[in-house]
Amino acid sequence: MTSMLTRPGRLPSGTPVRAQVSVIDAGLSTTLQDLGRPGFAHLGVTTSGAADRAGLTVANRLVGNADGAAALENTFGGLAIAVSADRYVAITGATVEIRVDGRAPAEGRRILLRAGQILSLGRPVTGLRTYVAVEGGIDTDRVFGSAATDCLSGVGPAQVRSGTTLALGAGHPVPHDIPLELTVPRLPVGAAEVRFRWGPRDGLFAPQDRAALTATTWTVSADCDRVGARLTGPPLTVGSVDLPSEGMALGAIQIPPSGEPIVFLADHPVTGGYPVIGVVIERDVDLVAQAAPGTRIRLAALPRGDD
Repeated sequence: MTSMLTRPGRLPSGTPVRAQVSVIDAGLSTTLQDLGRPGFAHLGVTTSGAADRAGLTVANRLVGNADGAAALENTFGGLAIAVSADRYVAITGATVEIRVDGRAPAEGRRILLRAGQILSLGRPVTGLRTYVAVEGGIDTDRVFGSAATDCLSGVGPAQVRSGTTLALGAGHPVPHDIPLELTVPRLPVGAAEVRFRWGPRDGLFAPQDRAALTATTWTVSADCDRVGARLTGPPLTVGSVDLPSEGMALGAIQIPPSGEPIVFLADHPVTGGYPVIGVVIERDVDLVAQAAPGTRIRLAALPRGDD
């Protein structure tokens, strides 16, 4: 299949011009994301997809796209885009300053972006990742059924760079009956509570270490990306553990030899050899994905069997 990731001037002669989004500035990090490629772990391919799945889904719904349509995931702000045809654009996830041609838009989360206007994002005030969905969705090649960029394995499209132009799907009617006040994202504020379930290797830890996991207010370190978030605090005692590599789940709380937990996020490895003391519930993985370095986190254990 011919790639829909194009650069200006590369369309063959006579090819109909399609609506496009031009990435003027990709900021520190911008990738293409959808809801990922589930079902291929046995082939060594993780699901990947949006780090904050709720953020992506809401953005797509605001512009009438399917929940899993491809959109832009921007980390730490700085993104600037323009469209070649009038399109609605939705911005969700982290709280950022939004500008259209240098001015604050009247409506913050959904904007009718006119052809040639420049939409730009500032640095996040709260949260870490911002989702920008464009009416029609981004139309590009898919790998294992997904347009998601997996930053660990390299599966999927390359990271979005400044100057890249992306083709858009056909425009369509956009719903205006979604109350925008109901689309406010769930972002970590203060000491965010993150719920998890014990296991599968919690039995390898002494009672005092299991108690310390939930009693400590952990801090998200600067060592965080789409693969996982390392938490800093008084280290747990792992002891001498010799485990064969085993499957890793989204939200797994792995305890490496340092004793400081790592919460695995969207691009986590398929297998790992360090013990997993618990697994963050799927809804709260989104919360960890929005936790910038320095964010405080409390890990709250759910009763066994509790959803």
